[in-house]
Amino acid sequence: MFDYICSVRNKDYLKENLIKSEAITMIVEHGFDGLSMKKLAQRVHISASTIYVYFESREDLLNKIFLEVQEKFEEDALNNFIATMDFEDGLWLQWKNRFENIQKNPVEFEFYEQFRNSPLINSEELHLKTFRKEMNDFVENAMQQEKIKRLPPEIFWAVAYGPFYTLVKFHLNQSTMANKPFALTENKLKQTFELVLSALR
Repeated sequence: MFDYICSVRNKDYLKENLIKSEAITMIVEHGFDGLSMKKLAQRVHISASTIYVYFESREDLLNKIFLEVQEKFEEDALNNFIATMDFEDGLWLQWKNRFENIQKNPVEFEFYEQFRNSPLINSEELHLKTFRKEMNDFVENAMQQEKIKRLPPEIFWAVAYGPFYTLVKFHLNQSTMANKPFALTENKLKQTFELVLSALR
């Protein structure tokens, strides 16, 4: 009996993950308006009513996926990171951790970027406080120690992370400049990072 229950639970878990995975892909390919429970059910080869066993509505599905993707991203970004780290070491670790997460989860990253500022994401519980506090404390420590200039948060983010995310998008989209596709290597990342450090100091 125990083995049977475990088998059923495992199948349910796999089915729920498949639903979420296919929903992410559909949203990235067609946008939120391109996702309907009927189309999703057809793609997963189940009945639409089965999806409602796991999710109350399309909005519930979207919010749960977003929260899951965000939690994983923030967990990876905080790997070996503490707010009291030396600024240069901490920011470089953020770049490396974030890039590693994005490389492993490119479709999830595109989904996250598409919807993190969307009015469709309107639940307060989705805005996790631990990650934001760690980032704010890290920057404030660096400013207090005069390791970097004191800047408004928006300007700091634009300088500290804007170049990083621009390169990531070039990399994921295989954008062509100088007549050849761009591939982001650690050396290129480090070269850009040094320029960012100079600007922040």
